[in-house]
Amino acid sequence: MRVNRRAQHFHFLGICGTAMGAVAAALRTRGFVVTGSDERVYPPMSDFLRSKGIALTEPYRAENLPNDADIVVVGNAIKRGNPEVEAVLNRKLYYLSLPEVLKETFLRGRHNLVVTGTHGKTTTTSLLTWMLTVAEMEPGYMIGGIPRNLGQGALLNDSKYFVIEGDEYDTAFFDKRSKFVHYLPELVIVNNLEFDHADIFPDLAAVKLSFRRMLNLVPQNGMVLLNGDDANCVEVARECLAPIVEVGFSENCAQRIEDVSYGTDGSYFSLGTMRFEIPLVGEFNVRNAAMAAAAARFYGVAPEVIQTALTSFEGIARRQEVRGTEGGVTVIDDFGHHPTAMRETLGALRHRFPGHRLWAIFEPRSNTTRRAVFQQELPDALQLADGVFIAQVAALEQIPEEDRLHPEEVVAAIAAAGKMAFYEKDANAIVERIGKLLQPNDVVVVFSNGGFDGIHEKLLARLRDG
Repeated sequence: MRVNRRAQHFHFLGICGTAMGAVAAALRTRGFVVTGSDERVYPPMSDFLRSKGIALTEPYRAENLPNDADIVVVGNAIKRGNPEVEAVLNRKLYYLSLPEVLKETFLRGRHNLVVTGTHGKTTTTSLLTWMLTVAEMEPGYMIGGIPRNLGQGALLNDSKYFVIEGDEYDTAFFDKRSKFVHYLPELVIVNNLEFDHADIFPDLAAVKLSFRRMLNLVPQNGMVLLNGDDANCVEVARECLAPIVEVGFSENCAQRIEDVSYGTDGSYFSLGTMRFEIPLVGEFNVRNAAMAAAAARFYGVAPEVIQTALTSFEGIARRQEVRGTEGGVTVIDDFGHHPTAMRETLGALRHRFPGHRLWAIFEPRSNTTRRAVFQQELPDALQLADGVFIAQVAALEQIPEEDRLHPEEVVAAIAAAGKMAFYEKDANAIVERIGKLLQPNDVVVVFSNGGFDGIHEKLLARLRDG
């Protein structure tokens, strides 16, 4: 290891975050002692970590810090005032951010393929990793989710190829740069670019600046694959010195996506002279697959191998994941929390379940959707469902009153458009009310980037009990 060759014990603060948990599990697999703390431990990550033999403690307490920890890895959600952070600083322990651990320990000297964008990062990273895996290139990877084909979100091996989901969120309380500037990119995918993360970026211009800084790190013998249909993507790459290939539906794209069609079980598209089929539905997933295919081709993967990988791709936990069916009602879990992502998911579900009544349940939980940033956009996205439930804003007391999202106004706007819409305070209230409205063949999709108080199982139990 380059960070500290004698390090044997890593302690993670915020271990149940998707990326933190994935790297923690991968380090444990490599034989290191790994422990961790968090304040909200919930499945599937908690179950996954425990299955790897990782001890989890909650809530945060100074006494959670093991005396023999060599490196404390500080998650980007951890702030000053956290009792474990204060103990680390007071005791002058060795601490790093997660991106620093990755950069100094696993990324130097590798061919690093970095997947960025406001939406679709996890799916695109998973697809690209699976393509290289099927091609027997044995890539290492770090993904902000758990792809079913791979069984875990990170593999930190000795391969010369490393595929990583490049998040624009900040690195740590002591490093406010975006995570992806640490990743030493050789190839970068920029899937799309919108305003998000209102807690760290004041406006879209600040988001663009961060992407420009990341693109400025791509070497001239590398490659940038750009969404040629997205004006923001095109703008941030204007001064990039690395080769750029635009991928998209428009005529100016060098790698053009054409002849797209959708079925209930998948999508079909052409990319140049290649024709592909994927077991995922929706325009976003077609673009994700096209980006991954273009990146795989840059590293010499044959089209027939790409198609084999696409056909055998099994998806990702919490991305349009069916959690169960009871009484003829299908309950789906989705990580979506940005209006664009929710709109695209609802559109994809219309293709997947034609003729079915579609319900959307949304928990405003992300740092952006708890604020009024998308007050106007949320009704437009959610009213693509036939009925909508919105919960109270999570951790309401953390947001100044003048900055808060007003879910009741979102509900009123959706109702004014002629759709059923309800505002309820929590998961239990939603389950009680929607349980009386659901009918056989209905589909319910739950949008949340957290555990949402186990709403999926509560709803399925309510449907079982009648």
